[in-house]
Amino acid sequence: MSFDGDLKIVTGNANLRLAQEISEYVGVPLAACEVGRFKDGEIQIKLAESVRGSNVFIIQPTSAPVNENLMELLVLVDAVKRASARTVNVVIPYYGYARQERKSRARDPITAKLVANLLETAGANRVICMDLHAAQIQGFFDIPLDHLVGMPILSKYFVDKDLPDPVVVSPDMGGVTRARAFAERLGAPIAIIDKRRPEANVAEVMNIIGEIKGRTAILIDDMIDTAGTITLGAKALMERGAKAVYASCIHPVLSADGVERLENSVIEEVVVTNTIELPKHKQIAKITVLSVAELIAEAIIRVHTQRSISQLFD
Repeated sequence: MSFDGDLKIVTGNANLRLAQEISEYVGVPLAACEVGRFKDGEIQIKLAESVRGSNVFIIQPTSAPVNENLMELLVLVDAVKRASARTVNVVIPYYGYARQERKSRARDPITAKLVANLLETAGANRVICMDLHAAQIQGFFDIPLDHLVGMPILSKYFVDKDLPDPVVVSPDMGGVTRARAFAERLGAPIAIIDKRRPEANVAEVMNIIGEIKGRTAILIDDMIDTAGTITLGAKALMERGAKAVYASCIHPVLSADGVERLENSVIEEVVVTNTIELPKHKQIAKITVLSVAELIAEAIIRVHTQRSISQLFD
């Protein structure tokens, strides 16, 4: 399919490898764009080719370092808008600042809404993102938002793996819908870990709902951050009779000592996607990375050609 220069793909520095994969699938080379720094650390953007009249897609997850990558994205949006692009489409495989999506305590900020406001003010016309931490973030935008899901990619991997007697486990009550959809694809039952979280990044397992004894448990979540919840859950599952434990998530945040926790855990394999690029020191043998490039590329093509992308949600 030829796009005759009316589709442009621009990327920041957050995940160059994923951007290149998407570019190759779409069949459009990455636009010549230098994302650098002034001597004082301010972000400097140099668009080296015209984007006038084009539908521009900016690929930039706002993963760590989140402030740097978010600011790069905002400056890229401004640069493209001022260069007279027809539309500015922001592709955010991982949406940072999403965990503060409501006021859970007095005087809390709602950073997920703040980021939405910043993107719209900068000039974005559309957002394409994957597996938001909270579904209600879609309503924070007054511009079109396409919410892609990576679960079919993960579930296909486990279907092909054909694990014996699988049970899909949600690490908390909030992930039950995700676990149920995942289990339906595997034709497996579900179980739920009842936990409490006394403070951020700290979890305590209280109970396990469902039959896991003698089964192969697959823990499924949207992200793994410090890996405290997932490793604690895996340990509890093994103690209660699970035959083996696998873990899977869309976004491998893996901050602090998350990789070390996974390495030393009872988990057999951790299956993630490349929405966040893993540096070499996080690429351990226990982690398997699946690509979301084809899914995102298909969404880009369909948005550009004004075709429905609803089938990509299945």
